[in-house]
Amino acid sequence: MITKENNSSLPGRLGDPNSSLRVDERADPRLVNALAPFGLDIHPAKASVDGNSSATDCINWASEAELNYASVFKTIFTDLTPISSVESSEEIIIGMDGNEIKIYIHRPTNVKGKIPCLVHMHGGGMVILKAADPNYERWRQEIAARGLLVIGVEFRNAGGALGCHPFPAGLNDCASATRWAFKNRDKLRASSIVVSGESGGGNLCLATALKANRENWINEISGVYAQCPYISGLYADPPLNLPSLKENDDYFISNATSAALAKAYDPLGENSMNPLAWPYHAVKEDMVGLPPHVISVNELDPLRDEGLNYFRKLLSSGVQAHGRTVHGTCHAGDCLFPKELPDIYSTTINDIYGFCKFLK
Repeated sequence: MITKENNSSLPGRLGDPNSSLRVDERADPRLVNALAPFGLDIHPAKASVDGNSSATDCINWASEAELNYASVFKTIFTDLTPISSVESSEEIIIGMDGNEIKIYIHRPTNVKGKIPCLVHMHGGGMVILKAADPNYERWRQEIAARGLLVIGVEFRNAGGALGCHPFPAGLNDCASATRWAFKNRDKLRASSIVVSGESGGGNLCLATALKANRENWINEISGVYAQCPYISGLYADPPLNLPSLKENDDYFISNATSAALAKAYDPLGENSMNPLAWPYHAVKEDMVGLPPHVISVNELDPLRDEGLNYFRKLLSSGVQAHGRTVHGTCHAGDCLFPKELPDIYSTTINDIYGFCKFLK
């Protein structure tokens, strides 16, 4: 039993409600120093929205949040050495809803023949940010430079500049791009199709696989690599079986803002238990027959435990899966700091490459 006498030994805010990344001894000091100029190494000011706010207020807040995050990422990703070994292009495809979807295609120039194709879905809680943002463009180019064909999907968001398109608009766009890649795999010189993403993109790549399984086109997907997936939707009232939601709350991201993004994604809450909206709620029948997965989480992320629980569900459903924890890092910390955490940044890219090559 946890008592007042022994709860101080628990990690993060489970042991000390005032704990922050700045004082948590588990945090990589380089990460803390990288976040400090933006005031993200300590608890941020209380957000104006949470899970009890109206959908309209959450969507309005999301537009402001998008500008703030985009500004941070733009600063972090300035003054990087250009990647010369990748050729990039854009294409417009038509999605299953009849809408236009811009995709970004990146191919290594020093690799010939067929190579694995990674369809990347960016973060932002399915609500904000863009595939065209500098952090996501750089991420795709870095992976391509390692030796993969990479496609970035500019899916419809539930808020921000590309909103307002609630569930299932973004998922349908990601599924459409995945199916387009498979259909055009000979032209693309793609040997296989792997879907991947972080945070909200982690949700979308997992949901794309679940959707494909449900609709009987799962053979078009060779594997799934999900990073720090945002998949439970349970942020307004965190359950006891997801202790990281309390342990790491306000470590770079918060339950309040995660709940607000969830409200924007599904304004009426009609899909709170739908695994295509929130893959955490998938059951064995949804998962049997899925291709190999990697679920990568960050130690100091509120979302850590929902990712790990999903990994365990995959295993119990007979799916080949590998779980990975990036210690010392916050939510998505292994793909946000190429200058400050180059070893961690590169290691994750190498792991994605290795997974895709293993499936070839």
